[in-house]
Amino acid sequence: MIFTSVQYLGFFAIILFLLRVIPVNKYKKMLLLGASYLFYSFWDYRFVALIVAMTLINHAASAMISRSDDNRVRKLWLAISVIANLSVLGFFKYYNFFVESANVFLDQWGLGFPLLDIILPVGISFVTFEVMSYTIDIYRKEIKSHSFWDFSLLVVFFPHLVAGPILKPRLFLPQLEKDIVIRRDNVVSGMQIFIFGVVKKVVIADNIAHFVDPVFADPGMYDSLTVWCAVLGYAVQIYCDFSGYSDMAIGSARCMGLTIPRNFNMPYLSLNVTEFWRRWHISLSTWLREYLYFSLGGNRKGKLRQYINLTIVMLLGGLWHGASWNFVVWGLLHGIGLAVHKAYFDFVLKKKAVVSRVYRFCSWVVTFVFVCVTWVFFRSPSFATSGEILAKMFSFGSPGVFWFYPLWGVCLALVIAAHFAGMKLSDYPQVDVRSFRGLFIIFFVLLGILFFMPVNSSPFIYFQF
Repeated sequence: MIFTSVQYLGFFAIILFLLRVIPVNKYKKMLLLGASYLFYSFWDYRFVALIVAMTLINHAASAMISRSDDNRVRKLWLAISVIANLSVLGFFKYYNFFVESANVFLDQWGLGFPLLDIILPVGISFVTFEVMSYTIDIYRKEIKSHSFWDFSLLVVFFPHLVAGPILKPRLFLPQLEKDIVIRRDNVVSGMQIFIFGVVKKVVIADNIAHFVDPVFADPGMYDSLTVWCAVLGYAVQIYCDFSGYSDMAIGSARCMGLTIPRNFNMPYLSLNVTEFWRRWHISLSTWLREYLYFSLGGNRKGKLRQYINLTIVMLLGGLWHGASWNFVVWGLLHGIGLAVHKAYFDFVLKKKAVVSRVYRFCSWVVTFVFVCVTWVFFRSPSFATSGEILAKMFSFGSPGVFWFYPLWGVCLALVIAAHFAGMKLSDYPQVDVRSFRGLFIIFFVLLGILFFMPVNSSPFIYFQF
């Protein structure tokens, strides 16, 4: 059941209606919890038990941590929780990856480990980070222990369950302590945010995928300019695909009077790699900073150690995205980029700040090109494909077919215009549906979705993570 399906719209309409008529808040939360497990069951009911088990283990561990004043006991239960979570993630997501990598060296001695036919549970990476953040926050005494039912709802709340954003327990759980009230203003605002996300996904991302996918499948067939256009197209596709999902999740939650923080903030306007990661997949970059970077020492152990920590964090962030060396290289490149920018800031910009428009423009170009080039590793199925694409990109005049895809230019222009328009907005764009003008805009947008929606919709990119 994906957000852009008729089934989800019917499912969500029933949830809103029941939340409106149920008088007791306790039963409303039970409804949301049951609906969230039902939502996950549509993907694969076999893994519902796994999610329940992870919830039980982490709630029990956090309860023991909360009750104890003995630091050794607290550390023991934290370790049990972290090891259990990472073991689940490691087995389902990385067992075959590490076995295949190890077997490359072991085969020469006639040794090796067997590969297993493992099905990756949908959203397991997001669930793992969610439960870990709760237990760690309890250990750090940043939040108090909550009821099992509220914690369960934090973990499986259906708008963010499959592909985030990763919720902060200290921001989301207090909302569950208040009454869930369905208000007209929230529904109107939430539905507009949801529609905004649908436009990103089905009008832009899905249409441009019809150009990007064939080029990445056989880059040797196309000339340098077409490959560059495909790489730029993928930058647009992954942004609109993932931020579109986040917008639909945020809009769904807002309809119910619950707040999910924004996950993207016009990332392609960034002037450096550090700024890019403050704007891109904000919930993940925040999680990595608060729970991994700070745990490694952050910037408290000298500049060299700080640069190493940044590289390690992003390398692991790349591995989090998938069991592939391509993701590891993508994360490593961004880690090096962060370290280089931080060093440049420490030794150059701190002494002499440069604020000219020419400098800012050049900074934007360098950052955007760096991000697009690294997307090659993220998108490509193998190192061989990545190398072929990069060779095509930087071998101007190389032979191949030139393919001009008209919707590429339209989608690129829409994203650029939206980025610059968004510079003046603190929240999502909204129209007054009580006016004729507002209703006309909504009608026009819905008509545009129906007209430009491709017949074959692509799956959300981040469902695989």
